[in-house]
Amino acid sequence: MNSTDLKHTAARGERPGASVIVSQTSGPRQAARETWVEVPSESGPAAAWCYSDQRTYNPGDTVCLYLSSNRPQVSLRIYRDGAVARTLLRTGSLDAQLHPLPERAYEHGCQWPVFMQWSIPADAEQGGYIVEIREGPDSVLGHHLFVVKALCKRADALALVAATSTWAAYNDWGGANHYFGTHPGTPRGRSPLLSAQRPWARGQVWLPEDAPRSLNANRPRKPGPARYEFIEWASLNGYAKYYALAGWASYERPFVVWAEQQGYTVHILTQDDLHHDPHALEGYACAVFAGHDEYWTREMRDHVDAFVEGGGKVARFAGNFMWQIRLEDEGRRQVAYKYDAGALDPVAATEPHRLTGAWEDPRVNHPGAKTFGVNALRGIYASFGAMAPRSPRGYTVFRPQHWAFRGTGLGYADMFGDEANLFGYEVDGLEYTFVDGLPEPLGTDGAPHGLQILAMGWATNAEQGRPEDTYSFMLGDGDARFRASILAPGLGDASIDVHSRGAGMVVHFHKGQGEVFTAATCEWVHGLLQGDIYTVMITKNVLDRFLRGTP
Repeated sequence: MNSTDLKHTAARGERPGASVIVSQTSGPRQAARETWVEVPSESGPAAAWCYSDQRTYNPGDTVCLYLSSNRPQVSLRIYRDGAVARTLLRTGSLDAQLHPLPERAYEHGCQWPVFMQWSIPADAEQGGYIVEIREGPDSVLGHHLFVVKALCKRADALALVAATSTWAAYNDWGGANHYFGTHPGTPRGRSPLLSAQRPWARGQVWLPEDAPRSLNANRPRKPGPARYEFIEWASLNGYAKYYALAGWASYERPFVVWAEQQGYTVHILTQDDLHHDPHALEGYACAVFAGHDEYWTREMRDHVDAFVEGGGKVARFAGNFMWQIRLEDEGRRQVAYKYDAGALDPVAATEPHRLTGAWEDPRVNHPGAKTFGVNALRGIYASFGAMAPRSPRGYTVFRPQHWAFRGTGLGYADMFGDEANLFGYEVDGLEYTFVDGLPEPLGTDGAPHGLQILAMGWATNAEQGRPEDTYSFMLGDGDARFRASILAPGLGDASIDVHSRGAGMVVHFHKGQGEVFTAATCEWVHGLLQGDIYTVMITKNVLDRFLRGTP
């Protein structure tokens, strides 16, 4: 996700859990322009913030928790999150204090003292574990999450890789993320360096059931300004501005809950595991990626490619495979210069293939389609703000005979997922043409040989609307301009319209001894949450074939 470069000024605010507002002024009104970042506040509402020394552990490991609170005493509950919550620890009242926030904590980490150590039981079940921080029985002050890995891999278990690098990119805790903030000398104050040693922003770990998702609940019925219902809700209720765009609460958790309710066993890994361990997926038949999965290192891709070529199956129910990043300091620091990579990334001149820019950038020269069959720059936004707000919110089926649609009754030109707001907010696609009414990849952007486009819809890289509504736009045509600068440099404004057009696709292909199914939309999990019959049937067809060899 991009945004136009804006000037900003900082001022005090009183949102729960956040005490800095960054007001971005680029027009007479500021509907989508106001930004706030989360930092501790002594005088604000009761709150607590926590992080751990690692993101993943094995049973028997010791977790070090670091905690700061503006309340003198807190208690902790640690439970495994999923279809059924299982509590492993409840503490009594513990003394707490508010620790100073180091300068640029978003970049250098919080450096708080250890608050508590907890030894994970040797027989602890794998999964995502929530640290719930309380003041008394009824007041929850904050949440943290870490992952406990399975000691024994199982071929009949789904290996869900949590998109922790994307969570980090959107995490504004401490003053900045890869999008906006208070970092000096960068557009919108965004930081290219982010520390893993800080809490997750409010809303990334836990959300109430009524929290809006990234897509507005309904299409607009008349012309008007762009609205972002999730941002409005976040502002009113003290959550991170982009809580709905990345995090356990919005994406991986809904998939885990649905899968466990359906009888699947889900083993959770993080992208940190995938980066550091080339054998992380060995022993599993099927790796799953769900939700918004935008930021990857080259090592992560190499390990997935090797897994597939060796016979592994990948089910990707996720969108926006956009950026190459780097991890430094043993994974404690994430690097992403993004739009500024050519000018600012230290490796630009010496190792351009390691540039933290778009995978499709000719200097990086590693289109995402080579791994997952689709590219982010050929897709992007649907039903989001002023990006095609009245577009269909489902996929149109073009190859209903494919095994993924078995039993659905869907035919050529049928749509599925529209009622569940499935298509958006970011989608991925390919360069394509139509032959006898069927979409075919052109093969000019890394699409693997033999790839089939099963279903698709249309997307845009630019906001459209009436002149009087442009004040409300979050992105304008910034992404169309960026895509043009990458894919067609030198053509100038004449190519902006062309590069504002994209598509989102469902694709399937074989690679080596393995195969990949990609439904390239962030909101596929919402179809599962809503119990959309077609989304559920397609998902089960894919998982059952990849896990159990169902024909």
